[in-house]
Amino acid sequence: MTGARIRIAVGVLLIVAAGIGVWFWMHRGRESTDDAQVEAHVMPIAARVGGSVADISVLDNQPVKAGDVLVRIDTRDYEVALARARAELADAEATAQAASVSVPIAATTTASQVASAQSSVEQSAAEVAEAEHAIAAASARVATAQARVRELEAGAVKAARDVERLKGLLAKDEIPQQQFDAAVAAADASHAAADSARAQVGEAEQGIKAAESRLATTRVRSQQSAAELRSAQTAPQQVQATRARAASAAAQVEQKRAMVKQAELNLEYAVVKAPVSGIVSRKTVEPGQIIQPGQPLMTIIPLENVWITANFKETQLSTMRVGQRVTVDVDAYGGREYSGKVDSIAAATGSRFSLLPPENATGNFVKVVQRVPVKIVLDEGQDKERLLRPGMSVTPTVYTR
Repeated sequence: MTGARIRIAVGVLLIVAAGIGVWFWMHRGRESTDDAQVEAHVMPIAARVGGSVADISVLDNQPVKAGDVLVRIDTRDYEVALARARAELADAEATAQAASVSVPIAATTTASQVASAQSSVEQSAAEVAEAEHAIAAASARVATAQARVRELEAGAVKAARDVERLKGLLAKDEIPQQQFDAAVAAADASHAAADSARAQVGEAEQGIKAAESRLATTRVRSQQSAAELRSAQTAPQQVQATRARAASAAAQVEQKRAMVKQAELNLEYAVVKAPVSGIVSRKTVEPGQIIQPGQPLMTIIPLENVWITANFKETQLSTMRVGQRVTVDVDAYGGREYSGKVDSIAAATGSRFSLLPPENATGNFVKVVQRVPVKIVLDEGQDKERLLRPGMSVTPTVYTR
């Protein structure tokens, strides 16, 4: 009886050992975990401009394609802003054109003013020299006339004395009457010549006064011409100022063009379109709602690009490599199996990315096996029906051998 029991116990042990061996053989070179889920890109859709929502073209969980209209914002304010920006641009362009035309005009005008002022200064200098020469000539004539007066006055005095002497001789009949008459006539001629010379002196003095008057007038004009020349010599600065105003007007044109472009963009942003194809989720906007720039409106999830994030224990990574084959069992579809491969292994454990990473340098340290996120991508054509949703639980198995 005891021998039979021993044989039974040995048989059971052999069966258990065989079962354990088969289990180890079947799971040799495999690593799996149930800490895994489906992941996908989550595209938040936000308003780039504010305003009143005029129309919403989608519903929750509705599939959309890239470029489809999602939301329309009332565009009237933005149309008015665009019209105002275009009007300001037209005004700036007209101002810039007028400023650019004034530059060559100013350059030509100032050059002409400089030449004219220079010519006036030279002409005034010539007139001053001429007036001074006229004064010198008139002074010489005055001196000559005065000398002539003195000469003629001396001759008249002599002729008068001769008449007096001849008058006594005539009374004594010592000279003929004819000689006395000739002396009287000579004296009268001398007096007349002296009077004429005095008149010439007066005339010459008047010439000096006229020349001095012309000199004073010419000097005034010369001073005016010099002032005009100094003013005209500032022409380069005036031209430079005109060019600076033209450059400023051109800069204003560029600024207004930028404002027009911004107004056009704001008008374009009033129509919110889908950036990618996917499923609309978490729609939070309603018609008539006043929204602000940057306010979230909905989310689009592109289901054509999903992957698996599996959090393996660090002790499971010793033989795990990028490119190894993977099978994925999806809990939601009764363990439906998908195939894929290891795409990458995270650079740190999941706990290091938490809000409060663990600090192991403490006195009450307890060793905990960490988990490392592993990204698994599915093979092409594995999810044609787009059944996988982000967040679904899956069980991946990596074949490490």
